[in-house]
Amino acid sequence: MKIKKTIVLGVIAQLDAIIAKMNEDEERLKETLGDVSPYHEKSAQNLANYGSFRSFDVRKMQEHLKNLGLTRFANAEGHIKASVLTIRYLLGLTVAEHEKEALKGQWSIKKGKKILARNTKNLLGEGVSERRVRIMVTQPREAADDYEMVKQMIEKGMDCARINCAHDSQEVWSKIISNIKRAAQELNKEVKIAMDLAGPKIRTGKIVPGPQVLRCKPKKDAYGKAMEPGTIILVPESEYVPLPNMLPMKSGDLEKLQIGQVLSLVDARSKHRQLRVTNCNNTNVEAETMQTIYFEPGLVLNATTDEMLELTVGEIPPKENALVLKVDDEIRIHKEDILGTPAEFSDEGVLTQPAMISCQLPEVFAYIEEGDRVFFDDGKIAGVITEVNEVHFKVKITLAKENGSKLKAEKGINFPDTQLGFSGLTLKDREDLVFVSENADIVNFSFVNRPEDVTELYDVLKKLNAFEYMGIILKIETQFAFENLVPILLEAMKTENVGVMIARGDLAIETGWENIGQVQQEIVSICGAAHVPVIWATQVLENLAKSGLPSRSEITDATTALKAECVMLNKGPYINEAISLLNTILSKMESSQHKKESMLPRLKSLMIQ
Repeated sequence: MKIKKTIVLGVIAQLDAIIAKMNEDEERLKETLGDVSPYHEKSAQNLANYGSFRSFDVRKMQEHLKNLGLTRFANAEGHIKASVLTIRYLLGLTVAEHEKEALKGQWSIKKGKKILARNTKNLLGEGVSERRVRIMVTQPREAADDYEMVKQMIEKGMDCARINCAHDSQEVWSKIISNIKRAAQELNKEVKIAMDLAGPKIRTGKIVPGPQVLRCKPKKDAYGKAMEPGTIILVPESEYVPLPNMLPMKSGDLEKLQIGQVLSLVDARSKHRQLRVTNCNNTNVEAETMQTIYFEPGLVLNATTDEMLELTVGEIPPKENALVLKVDDEIRIHKEDILGTPAEFSDEGVLTQPAMISCQLPEVFAYIEEGDRVFFDDGKIAGVITEVNEVHFKVKITLAKENGSKLKAEKGINFPDTQLGFSGLTLKDREDLVFVSENADIVNFSFVNRPEDVTELYDVLKKLNAFEYMGIILKIETQFAFENLVPILLEAMKTENVGVMIARGDLAIETGWENIGQVQQEIVSICGAAHVPVIWATQVLENLAKSGLPSRSEITDATTALKAECVMLNKGPYINEAISLLNTILSKMESSQHKKESMLPRLKSLMIQ
């Protein structure tokens, strides 16, 4: 192979410029880097070096290095200066230059990998020898009462259990933690416990409830003919649980009913209907019908026995309502906590009142502006703010299904263009931190946006005497968190055990679907430069966990997660199958893939000020 000296000299010149920039930034950032924990001193310096390196567009140089059979720096973020100096030295040899002295005192490539492995072990636990990547699993409510479920999770490969403080209660969390510790001890395996702070999640408010009605219908064939009966369970109102086939009865003697008896009624649509009793179990009575029946409170069921028996339907929870929105519709988002209502129209079909709903976090009104984009329900509905006042802001819908999309209560709202100024630590988070500091190994910090958010969290942990031992995982969920990632990391590295979670759900909405692939790759690279472990989260094997059957694309996504140090699975009826499959995929793939390789354009957001 012929090596062109002009090309080599050109690469050397760019490498010299990069080295000079690294040295200059090291000196400029001496005080900032000195603020991190001594544990992270070299990692912080490497992060600064990586920022200097990424201030250059090195794609052309990467091509030249590939043609010379040398590293392209595509996986060198954990030891960037050593890699640059090594290549500079080797190229110097080809043109009779000698720069070996510059290599002295630098971390070796092997050392950078060891530091990341050490930090991963300290934060996420020992793991298993068969795979480098850990598995984190969100615990369902059932884990509080089902010990065998938790034990199976650990047997299948769970290394870290995640509990979301946005749901359930401290009593439930305690039971889940007790089951995890018991099972881990029984299986002689280390399982870390991570607890998510809920954070200032911006959600839609309540909507005017729908009708109090319960439908029972038979199973029908393609022609609408009833094939199998619909079933309903009649229970006393005192024993009622709101399940799809359970009907509360507020009066009447259920114990007098017998198998084979027929119950006659006029349903909520004034249709004459009948039910046949098929099973009697104490006060619970099961009945079936080959006709669709709509039940409502106060409806009377008549049974003929030796005497006429009347049963009256009790209170049925109202059905969840939704606002149907189409492209070009307008919706008003209110600051005050009002009940949402659908759009209203005159008899001629003219809009008289647009749909409206409240925002559960009215603080956003201080930051939003006309022209800002808004996303609802994980990006299923999108719009643009057209007006803002003290009472509400108006949104014109730009994205929805052709026949309209349903917006329900408690759905997320994202403002990707708006720099929200409030902290990522809420009053509830502060209260939950007391429990977390006493019962968990790791706190997952939701919606961190600025270094000041990390400082606030650390101040609370210090007051709780938990700062020295509590692991911290920063959930990167917004565009601004991504843009501030380097200063956020430098602040976080003032303690030892730090990780980053790529929360791809909100992050994809915030950064744009077309950008999320590049964004998550950059987060992995930046964290790799700081030797900070990464947790790959949101919708990993979600179809499998929920339905029992994985899609082909999510299998590919699971293999891509090898770029990270940990993969998070969410709860679902088939979660143990998902854990088992992920464990197999990661174990098999790691023998042929480690981390990633990429081309590196100039990255302005990585510059440390």
